[in-house]
Amino acid sequence: MARPLPDLTADPSRDHKRAVLDAGAVRDAYRRWAGVYDAVFGGVSSFGRKRAVAAVNRLPGTRVLEVGVGTGLALPHYRADKRVVGVDLSREMLEKARERVVAEGLTGVEGLVEMDAEHMAFRDGSFDIAVAMFTASVVPDARRLFAEMSRVVRPGGHLLFVNHFAAQDGPRWWVERAMAPLSRVLGWHPDFALSDLLDADAQVESLEACPPAGLFTLVQVCNARTAQALAA
Repeated sequence: MARPLPDLTADPSRDHKRAVLDAGAVRDAYRRWAGVYDAVFGGVSSFGRKRAVAAVNRLPGTRVLEVGVGTGLALPHYRADKRVVGVDLSREMLEKARERVVAEGLTGVEGLVEMDAEHMAFRDGSFDIAVAMFTASVVPDARRLFAEMSRVVRPGGHLLFVNHFAAQDGPRWWVERAMAPLSRVLGWHPDFALSDLLDADAQVESLEACPPAGLFTLVQVCNARTAQALAA
């Protein structure tokens, strides 16, 4: 059973300085991280990745888009019948993912493409499911990411996100706000809130805290907004 979650929305009354991320800053950051990403982040992020892929594997549909595929840490965990396409802005991270696909014989991975997640080249409704693992706080405009994922997933399909979302109080709140100006160096927003990602029309199906210590949250959304727009 999922643990009760704290309020994950940002408190707009607490002003703090947030550095602006752009595509160039993200590329630069992950060029630096590519060689050590698995060693530094692979362990702490593994619980969230496995929860997200397990949720994808339970959902109907075989066409899966992984947004921000990185070095491909999640790729070996998809069910054999899922046909996965991964996109990432970092060429260096994608090179690691391609090496993983070859080394582990991952025949369900149909493509790994260098692409901006905020401006994807796929046609509307190309996928049944889109999943972004630790990506929403990396892109310059998370709302744009959500809109693009909604566009490329068929009406009635599913969007999944696993991410760190900022605390509202306590010691972690102070740490996250203090780190916020370092976003360009880190390559992500430490002070990222769920409200930075989801618009008011998003139909959230579930929120699930993930280890370690509920630091990450798995969010599942029904792609109903696109269906409503097509019916209008």
